[in-house]
Amino acid sequence: MSAQDTGLRARLVDVGVDLVNREGTQALSLREIARRAGVSHGAPRRYFPTHLELLSAIARQGFMELTRRAAEAIGDGQASPRDQLMTLGRSYLDFALTHRGMFELMVRHDLLESNHLGLRETSLPLFDVLVDLVSRARSRSNVPAPVVAGALWANLHGIAQLWGWGSLPLVTGVDDLEPLLATTLAAHLGPAAS
Repeated sequence: MSAQDTGLRARLVDVGVDLVNREGTQALSLREIARRAGVSHGAPRRYFPTHLELLSAIARQGFMELTRRAAEAIGDGQASPRDQLMTLGRSYLDFALTHRGMFELMVRHDLLESNHLGLRETSLPLFDVLVDLVSRARSRSNVPAPVVAGALWANLHGIAQLWGWGSLPLVTGVDDLEPLLATTLAAHLGPAAS
């Protein structure tokens, strides 16, 4: 692939990232991405034979950004594993709520199922961090750390969705995610040491 081809491919992905962040997943048609990239409506097919492949490339950028933010949030690892999990949870929820279109795209079943560009594997390093922190933060348990980490991730995902829809603030009466995040960690890890 020539440098020009690589540049156009990257531009199509960048336009898609911008579009999903500004307008949501419903705006991600091949025609609209091509129009905003300043190319013919058929040009994306040259680099992405299917719409799912282009969407996967866009979602991959979302996973890379979330992983970067999580690493930045956790920092040098000097905090306790539980504190790092709290920070990681905040980072995840912040990303989900401030990048709702991208977040929705990243967890689309059809994209993960098709696994274009190794999309499933793109999320694994972040999940591995979660598993490691869970294994170091929790009290002894017969439940394997990946299972606890999976349940914690599912809980965080649910909080993000329900908060974004306005349901959680309505039913809980809280206007801050901190109590929900702390309660979630306590439910999965056991109570914090005093």
